[in-house]
Amino acid sequence: MIESEVTMMINPLEDIAKLKALASEPRLEMLNLTRERTLNINEIAEELSLPQSTVATHIAILEEAGLIVTESVRAKKGNQKLCRPSFRNILIQFPEKQSLKKSYTEIEMPIGIFTDCEVTAPCGLCSQEKIIGLLDIPDSFLNPDRMNAGLLWCGSGSFEYKFPNNTMYDPKKLSKLEVSMELSSEAPGTNVNWPSDITLWINKVEIGTWLSPGDYGDKRGRYTPLWWKLEGSQYGLLKHFAVTADGSFVDGIKISDVTLDDLMINEHHSIRVRVGVKENAEHVGGMNIFGKGFGNYDQGIILRSYFDQN
Repeated sequence: MIESEVTMMINPLEDIAKLKALASEPRLEMLNLTRERTLNINEIAEELSLPQSTVATHIAILEEAGLIVTESVRAKKGNQKLCRPSFRNILIQFPEKQSLKKSYTEIEMPIGIFTDCEVTAPCGLCSQEKIIGLLDIPDSFLNPDRMNAGLLWCGSGSFEYKFPNNTMYDPKKLSKLEVSMELSSEAPGTNVNWPSDITLWINKVEIGTWLSPGDYGDKRGRYTPLWWKLEGSQYGLLKHFAVTADGSFVDGIKISDVTLDDLMINEHHSIRVRVGVKENAEHVGGMNIFGKGFGNYDQGIILRSYFDQN
């Protein structure tokens, strides 16, 4: 079993469900118990001297809030539900007040409009209505229907997207470049414990790598269509990669010393964003990219350019 993600950032102005889930002494004790080892419902009930039904109710609340991950596995009699926290640390932080002197522009790119791809099987793509081309055949990614894709997956390889460089036409100074997308690993079937090193490049400069914990199929994605089999990848985690003058970050956690100056943004008429899994990565666990009509966030790949107006 791999480590949970390192840190969950909770915005108390928006993440009310998470705060309510944490506002319970028994649920906090359950999170603490499962930090060191995975436990099933019966074991948690014994540790806390609580009825099994009570523990099951609390675990369901934590799972719905995204604070705990469960996995159903075979036991001597029937199945048992194993529980572990989704994150090692939880940080409650009010959002920084946006200065009136700052602004940003946003471009959303459909995940099927990639300008280059190199993938290995297992691989495939599908729209909200159907699978596009043939499964595990890389040439299917040349199919013109790819522009309608809502889900892409591969065992290793990468996809590149070319965004217009609107920063060239803005007199204000660029202070941050941010790329957000919904990602997960790609396991045979699904497996929440399937690590994969997913790397981001901007203008051919490697920004850094995020370790995806797994491939999620425990429940249907909020926007995933009903025809897509439940055994397939259902949703991912929304990740925010950012590059500033101070370095590169994923969800506020620094991953490298690459800065905006390294990207030479003003020397290109486009901003090239590539995301993928290297064949020689430590964890080659594949990749799913969720776009509109799939997953939990109903978005493509979003590029935001933040400016100072000084």
